[in-house]
Amino acid sequence: MDPDTLTVDPALIDALRADLTAAQFTVDGVEDLLGPMAAAALHREEPLPALRATATTSDPRAALVRTFVLGADVDASAVAAALPTLGLDGAARLGLVDAAGADSHDPVRARVDLRPYQAADGAGQVDWWIASDLGELATGGALRTDHVLGVGGASTTLAQVTVRDHRARTLDLGTGCGIQALHASRHSDRVVATDISTRALDFARFNAALAGTTLDLRAGSMLEPVAGEVFDLVVSNPPFVITPRGRDDVPQYEYRDGGRTGDAIVRELITGVGGVLAPGGVAQLLGNWEVRRGDDWHERVGAWLDESGLDGWVVQREIQDPAQYAETWIRDGGTSPDRDPVGWRERYGAWLDDFAQRDVEGIGFGIVVLHRPVDDRPRLRRLEEITGTVRQPLGPVISAALAAHDRQATLDDDALSALHLRVAPDVTEERYLRPGDTDPQIVLLRQGGGFGRTVQVGTALAGFVGACDGELSVGQIVGALGALLGVGAQAVAADVLPEVRGLLADGLLLT
Repeated sequence: MDPDTLTVDPALIDALRADLTAAQFTVDGVEDLLGPMAAAALHREEPLPALRATATTSDPRAALVRTFVLGADVDASAVAAALPTLGLDGAARLGLVDAAGADSHDPVRARVDLRPYQAADGAGQVDWWIASDLGELATGGALRTDHVLGVGGASTTLAQVTVRDHRARTLDLGTGCGIQALHASRHSDRVVATDISTRALDFARFNAALAGTTLDLRAGSMLEPVAGEVFDLVVSNPPFVITPRGRDDVPQYEYRDGGRTGDAIVRELITGVGGVLAPGGVAQLLGNWEVRRGDDWHERVGAWLDESGLDGWVVQREIQDPAQYAETWIRDGGTSPDRDPVGWRERYGAWLDDFAQRDVEGIGFGIVVLHRPVDDRPRLRRLEEITGTVRQPLGPVISAALAAHDRQATLDDDALSALHLRVAPDVTEERYLRPGDTDPQIVLLRQGGGFGRTVQVGTALAGFVGACDGELSVGQIVGALGALLGVGAQAVAADVLPEVRGLLADGLLLT
């Protein structure tokens, strides 16, 4: 057997699943075993407290954590006890561990990282086990260039922001270990997952089998494996990292480096994904983009949206300067100034030189949502920066916002006036007054969920929102406010209705 190959044997996969379930090898089970201190340290990539917490217990979870999460050598007898149905021979045949020796005290070493995964997306909670390559924490060295990444922060973010209504055909572009495809499999009739890395597809196939599902897996770059097909949902955590090109001293990692200069791969996806998007379809991806001297990120990314011909909504969540960005991704590859000071300086310098060539002052990170309209109605074009705390999962919020835009595209003021609106249950109002004043100087509407938006409103709009309990129509409330304020309904409508549309689009008001 190829030492880099995982085997998908249904009987052995079933045995593995049974053993992991029986051992309570779950996110909650592992954190209960480790305790809060060691669990928190492990989240920070500090293994020592976890190694100590699992050193003397015979709990099967300890052997599994030490073997598959921490990458430690573990006695064959302890691993065999933790996997009684699968057995050591079965684990070796699947490609999970090196074959054990004859002695029960011979050390067993994992060949892959295998850990529990728990998350909540717009379709509810999931509990799986995800296999990937052993990371720097377990190997103690730099990553191999064809490293298959497990579930990181970016993967979790994308899973939480993806819309989860039913889709006939979904594409996961650049699937990696398969996590986005697994999420999509719960609400899609068919999921196609692509990757340029055949090793990644092997892991995705294994993880799908362990989760009890199947995926249509295809090797190839970008959209090439699905040319001529259309999908109702496209998700992608693409290899968007901006890495210096043409440098022998800067390794290129398949899971994060797309082989393009600068942010070209994100532009290519935004402008090209419409070619495989069905009418009414949605594409969601993560990306980086360069902010160059004298430019605004809205203009750069906005031009990509215009070129795509699709509805577009971009939320920039973070921006880093070139030095911060370089440090982040050099460390991500397993190089640190203490472990490899020469390599650190060379790669750091290469990153700074690369950005300087294009006058890059910052690198933005964010979420891109694209939508192919079903007709020629007015387009959605929204670019905004939201760096504060958001409440996940955002998938239902994004889905509702797209639906609200579709409804309003053909909703004139007369139709809007006939609606009966209500305030979303997570919205609160704050009023700020000077001591002794009877009227507030500032009125804020705060959204408790979703993007956590805060909207400052004037007197008329505050009164309008306060009356939105579903009893009166928009037109009736506007008429009453016109009489109360002594300005007439027409003036109130001109002031309030455009703002009401915005509150509907952002979910502060509901139909």
